[in-house]
Amino acid sequence: MGRDSRERQGFTLIELLVVIGIISVLMGMLLPVLGKVRQKARTMLGMRNQREIVNGVTMFAGDNDGQYPESVATVGFGKLWNWSDPRKLTGNRTRTPGMYRAMSEYLRSYIPDASTVFCTNAPTKYKYLQQSWDAGDDWDNPDTSFPFDPVGGTYCFYWNYIGFLGGRKGIFRGPQSHAGGPGEGKLLVTDYFGYNCWQSPKAYGSCEKFNGASAMAETWLLSSYWYSLESERVYLNTIDVLLHAGYTDGHVGSFKSSEVVPMRVSLTSDGSVPYPDDGVGPGIFYLPKNGLR
Repeated sequence: MGRDSRERQGFTLIELLVVIGIISVLMGMLLPVLGKVRQKARTMLGMRNQREIVNGVTMFAGDNDGQYPESVATVGFGKLWNWSDPRKLTGNRTRTPGMYRAMSEYLRSYIPDASTVFCTNAPTKYKYLQQSWDAGDDWDNPDTSFPFDPVGGTYCFYWNYIGFLGGRKGIFRGPQSHAGGPGEGKLLVTDYFGYNCWQSPKAYGSCEKFNGASAMAETWLLSSYWYSLESERVYLNTIDVLLHAGYTDGHVGSFKSSEVVPMRVSLTSDGSVPYPDDGVGPGIFYLPKNGLR
């Protein structure tokens, strides 16, 4: 009788507290592991995205005499134009008649899903990503009174792009064709990794989360990204982040913050005059060294 009574009582309070304590410890051990697994999965999806972008521009080239699409990262018209932020998915306006201001006008038939051109590890997806991709040159953000709004993404697109490197490196020339040409790099697309953007002056930024970074909210001009101020003792040589890039030979590879070269956006079409590094321009963009030539 006594033994049956004790069995019906079940766990004592102390036993329950011990069980709860064990579960809490296990959860504390598992949550960081699960977080790393999710991060790894998003990274793999991001690499797949870049591979699909590379495939898309390669198929475009195959249908257009080997030539890659024109870059939409420009500002101005006719002879009075200069380069702009290479994250542009949709530019301010067309550079010349016969060209498009939206990347999707070139690539939508090869890349119908706009999520493909967006970094999976960015803090949030741009509010109107698919709508703007589908609208192409006709995109007009319903949240603003401005006509024909630009859209900035989270990857940097370097086909038919020219930027300022300075020193002996001179000028960066993105690939114009699948076959390549003299002085052209082989870099097609990278994760955004930069410094001193107008939205976060004196700060490092990336679409990939790095140590100590916080989320920068999106604006109607630019998608959300991760950033950390230099004043918080974050420097290029202290940032721990694994970045990715796609190349003309079809592969997608990884690179670290220690394996980069700084590039500035050019105020001239030939890439010879950079924007001032004053925190009110597009800032510095870091390119993997192995993609320059």
